[in-house]
Amino acid sequence: MPLDSESPPWIAVARAELGVRPFAAGSINPRIANYHTGTNVEGYDDKISWCSTFVHWCLGRAGVVGTGSALARSWLDWGEPLSAPRAGCIGVLWRESRDSWKGHVAFFVRQTDQHVILLGGNQEGTVQELAYPLECVLDWRWPTTPELG
Repeated sequence: MPLDSESPPWIAVARAELGVRPFAAGSINPRIANYHTGTNVEGYDDKISWCSTFVHWCLGRAGVVGTGSALARSWLDWGEPLSAPRAGCIGVLWRESRDSWKGHVAFFVRQTDQHVILLGGNQEGTVQELAYPLECVLDWRWPTTPELG
């Protein structure tokens, strides 16, 4: 199920950010610092983890309220769970171990037999599409906003 013209509006927002990455040590990319607006890390620079704040920022530009948290796993308590991914839904992944507090969050693009391709921020340090093992997915989430049904 690849993204197409039926993709939710936040995907166009995310795609417009492709290639954004932190600046070198000693300088700050103000775009990434702006992703933190409205979250619990507002005012921080581009050197902290920013996958969750990127998702929050993209949704906000589309009129959807996010979690307000920089923690990827905060999305496990947000919106509605999906039994299977759909274009533009939010994938929540574990990192290091399934029981760790660490994770990753990004938007679903497509799936192969063994991987999911996600569009997100802080994916190898940039906004890009990247493949992740299917077994790392904890949940798929969708906004509860009725008009996005």
